[in-house]
Amino acid sequence: MATQLAKEPFIRKKKVRYKSRKINRIRSKVDQVKRPIDAATLASMLQLKEQHRDLMYGIITLLMKIGVLAIFSASLVKLGISSHQRVRRHMELVSVLGFESKQLDKLSYRFDRLFTIGGDRRLMDDQDHWIAPNSFRVIWR
Repeated sequence: MATQLAKEPFIRKKKVRYKSRKINRIRSKVDQVKRPIDAATLASMLQLKEQHRDLMYGIITLLMKIGVLAIFSASLVKLGISSHQRVRRHMELVSVLGFESKQLDKLSYRFDRLFTIGGDRRLMDDQDHWIAPNSFRVIWR
């Protein structure tokens, strides 16, 4: 047992890839410092950065325009659906109103005929078809 306790604990080795990347970054920075940069190279680097920035701004504005277009189209679809429902309800109300207006005209005509000369006789004549033949009419007062 004493031999087992004397063993050193297991230590993981760090990944080599990370160190190599870090070293490569440092080397590239050192190489950039060592080399003198002429005006044309500097101008091209600035132009590339500006183009990259313009591209990013363009992508952002494109995404914003697509979002606004999506909101606009969804609102337009909702507005179209609600407008269609309103028109359908309006058509239903127009048809019901037309039917009720015809009934009102017919009933108002009958009501007007009741208060003209001989209206009571016409009312009784209109009611005759409701009374069975050979039966007595009873009028309650």
